[in-house]
Amino acid sequence: MTANQSVAQLDLQLGLPPRRSLFQDVVHRFVRHRVGMIGLVITLLVVFVAIFGPVLAPAPPNYMSFTEAFAAPSLAHPFGTDDFGRDILSRIMYGARVSLMVGVISVGIAATTGTLLGMIAGYGGRIVDEVIMRIMDVLFAFPTILLALAVMAILGKGINNAMIAIGVVYLPIFARIARSSTLKVKHEEFVQVAHALGASGPHIMLHHIFPNILAPIIVETSLSLSFAILAEAALSFFGLGTPPPDPSWGRMLSDGREFFNQSVWIGIFPGLAIMFTVMGFNFLGDGLRDALDPSMARH
Repeated sequence: MTANQSVAQLDLQLGLPPRRSLFQDVVHRFVRHRVGMIGLVITLLVVFVAIFGPVLAPAPPNYMSFTEAFAAPSLAHPFGTDDFGRDILSRIMYGARVSLMVGVISVGIAATTGTLLGMIAGYGGRIVDEVIMRIMDVLFAFPTILLALAVMAILGKGINNAMIAIGVVYLPIFARIARSSTLKVKHEEFVQVAHALGASGPHIMLHHIFPNILAPIIVETSLSLSFAILAEAALSFFGLGTPPPDPSWGRMLSDGREFFNQSVWIGIFPGLAIMFTVMGFNFLGDGLRDALDPSMARH
């Protein structure tokens, strides 16, 4: 009989309600978090549009009809058309896939590399810590967009280089979080026991430290996704991200500013798509933070 089974039988004899597991506690707290649930709904909606956008879109994203240029929102074109007569709703739906792909891949690069470097810095000792974190401080000193533009200037234009640039921008954030969490965990008894039993450094970091620092990494991943999508929109706005004629929310916003006085919907709807997506991921991250760490919950 396991310890959990013994505790469950004791609770049953005392007439106490069954205890929830750690995962069940996290889910219970998250479900009760209204802001987090709103963020989850918005995020799932964006993911749904990104996956099924090509099927649900009323028209191909690059289909031009100059006779319908600058058409106002209607039943045929719910979000209106742009200066080339392209359906704005269709381009926004196709653009969701681009924005989500850039966000996931770029944050994946930042989270994987940053977490690894942060764990090495926190566990590797003073010299290793100083070298890695001073490099991270140099990257962290630059403004986000300025650093992304600098990386893009080196790598060149294109969506692939944009993902690398955004990954570099958010790498120091994950490195700092992983380092600070590792410094706390590595002094715990179970880590000291593993070290005394002869476990190697990589084994300890992978099997003992990483699982115990995963919660803040998950929260930061959710929050960074929103800023990565915003960064991609900014790069595309400056003409450095998604190349035309492929739809991108940032480029659509840039194109719409030229005709804002004439056809306000060309810029408003891509801007709203960016706003709601960023808001959804921020709300989701807020809910995950409070669910995973109740001591940080806002009252």
